[in-house]
Amino acid sequence: MSESEFYPHHTEPLLIVISGPSGVGKDTVIQAMKERNLTFHFVVTAATRPPRPNEVHGVDYFFVSHDEFAEMIEQGELLEYAIVYNDYKGIPKSQVRQALASGKDVVMRLDVQGADTIRGLCPEALLIFLTTQDEEEMINRLHQRKTDTPEGLKLRIATARKELNRIDTFDYVVVNRDSKLDETVDTILAIIRAEHHRVHPRKVSL
Repeated sequence: MSESEFYPHHTEPLLIVISGPSGVGKDTVIQAMKERNLTFHFVVTAATRPPRPNEVHGVDYFFVSHDEFAEMIEQGELLEYAIVYNDYKGIPKSQVRQALASGKDVVMRLDVQGADTIRGLCPEALLIFLTTQDEEEMINRLHQRKTDTPEGLKLRIATARKELNRIDTFDYVVVNRDSKLDETVDTILAIIRAEHHRVHPRKVSL
């Protein structure tokens, strides 16, 4: 799909939040969206957790120390931040503002509490809740990761169950079914495309 087909005319840039519980495939979906080569700006989140295998600093996340993250908070450099499973994650403010000013749609992946924060800061943000076909599938994916201690896995599952109850605070829900990644991405892009056809477009202000 060409860019002219995606954007029917000049419209306001969107602030798009891809969120949902652990295990629903947020990172995988974001990577598949990047591979479509559309002119979105994908926000790089700052995080204090160590990188997972194959994660690259400055591409997947900005991996920083707790002291560096504290400095970012003190300097007011973060749009939002939160403790996620005993580590900090945050969105650099200047990165988002510069991308929106350039006219690009901005896509960010956030946990559910981060999405709530963005909704409070920017009511016109487009919030998409990513989920699995059922709870069993989500739990199976968390088990397959093998990146958590038994205690950490138990915490993720309990948190994910609670986060599923927040779905009503989002604009759209997309089910990321096993082996249907392209279908998931197609649905998300259809939502974004429809938003660009609104008679009264969202006007993002940060």
